Amino acid sequence: MKGRISEVFESIQGEGIYLGERQLFVRFFGCNLKCRYCDTRLDNFVEYEPEDLLKELKKYGNGFHSVSFTGGEPLLQKDFLKEALRLIRESGFRNYLETNGTLPDPLEEIIDYLDFVAMDLKLPSSTGLSDFWDIHRRFLKIASRKEVFLKAVICRDTNEDDLRATLRFIQDNNKSVVLVLQPNSHENDNFLKEKIEGFRNICLDEKVSACIIPQVQKVIDIK
Repeated sequence: MKGRISEVFESIQGEGIYLGERQLFVRFFGCNLKCRYCDTRLDNFVEYEPEDLLKELKKYGNGFHSVSFTGGEPLLQKDFLKEALRLIRESGFRNYLETNGTLPDPLEEIIDYLDFVAMDLKLPSSTGLSDFWDIHRRFLKIASRKEVFLKAVICRDTNEDDLRATLRFIQDNNKSVVLVLQPNSHENDNFLKEKIEGFRNICLDEKVSACIIPQVQKVIDIK
């Protein structure tokens, strides 16, 4: 059993509610979506056995919040991921999954080995794709068995209808979940700043916990 891994490295978490935490990152090769704002272009990988990945992670020592499995989309390699998560957790690490939230069946198979789930909401006016609300609903139900937060990339083209659909989604499926509004780093101008601040105010009016967190790793220029 081998996994296609583009890179393994240590850094701080640059997105979401665990911003600034020291993590080990395992970046998986391949994704099932092509969002128009995507800033991750992967063109190579190294094949790892689960045991080899664990050995690689152990080289970095201790003191990390968790191991972040990111991509790409890690759930595309479910069988490898499941075994790697099991071994890594047994070695004393906590497991943190970053995912586009569109593959609920693989998530069901690995959820018991996770500690944290950072789940994207793919808004049609942001991604340029169709909506995933039904799939997201199934995904969130499973993810809510662990600690989970939601992240939505907000672009100049993101419309209020999609935001309000997001709020209904949260109110109907997990009222306590935190929504991270993440400005598209390629469009971070005054127009977008005003839009995203207005979106946050709508969230607050609708009693949905929301915060604005940019991709800080790009602001301070770290990996």
